[in-house]
Amino acid sequence: MAQNIYDDAKFLAGYSEFPRSRDGLEATSEWPALRALLPAISGKRVVDLGCGFGQLSRWLGGEGASSVLGIDLSEKMLARAVAETTNPVVTYARGNLDDLVLPRGSADLIVSSMALHYVEDFDRISRMLFDALAPGGQLVFSVEHPIYAARAEPEWVVAADGRQAFAIADYLIEGRRVTNWIVDGIVKFHRTIGTMLNILVAAGFEYRAVDEWKPSDAQFAAHPEWRATELTRPMFLLMSLTKPA
Repeated sequence: MAQNIYDDAKFLAGYSEFPRSRDGLEATSEWPALRALLPAISGKRVVDLGCGFGQLSRWLGGEGASSVLGIDLSEKMLARAVAETTNPVVTYARGNLDDLVLPRGSADLIVSSMALHYVEDFDRISRMLFDALAPGGQLVFSVEHPIYAARAEPEWVVAADGRQAFAIADYLIEGRRVTNWIVDGIVKFHRTIGTMLNILVAAGFEYRAVDEWKPSDAQFAAHPEWRATELTRPMFLLMSLTKPA
């Protein structure tokens, strides 16, 4: 079973202080890029994997989805999602992405924001998601960028020309990674962009788009300090794929 770190009281308290947790999608830096990859939502049956506090699920419901099912492993995050949701088309269920099985052809759109890097068997979940989509359905997701996931310690070093450079280690060694973030011992699974794309295509998906996120001009204007880091390495990777009609 996947690590249920979001139900750890110390971790959840720290995570809840981030702007994306407090203020929702508009405070989520990669949200405009993820939104740009989404199709028209109206009338679609949508599944939100790793829904967390339910911000994306509620947005999808507000965009006219016929149904939205948010799935997460954390009981505490789901409790807040339920408490903050009033749209009857949005429902939630507790589920472990490592062994989740959705009914065949039950979704027109599957989305996931920053959750699939916690899944150990990417091949299994890719094939399951392909089966769960109706023909013509789409999969849109974001994960921690593999370059960011492979950061060394320390991750920032001084280059020969005096600039700050981002250091990575063992990029081509895929598999389980343990990091310290808010609390010690966070388990994630590192895989390269090539591995992810090859697995998804082997499952039957057709590639639509990949976005190695960088801030927009408006975001740089609001956060000029980001220029020192966010143009040096990508933090997020976003993908959009389709199940052939």
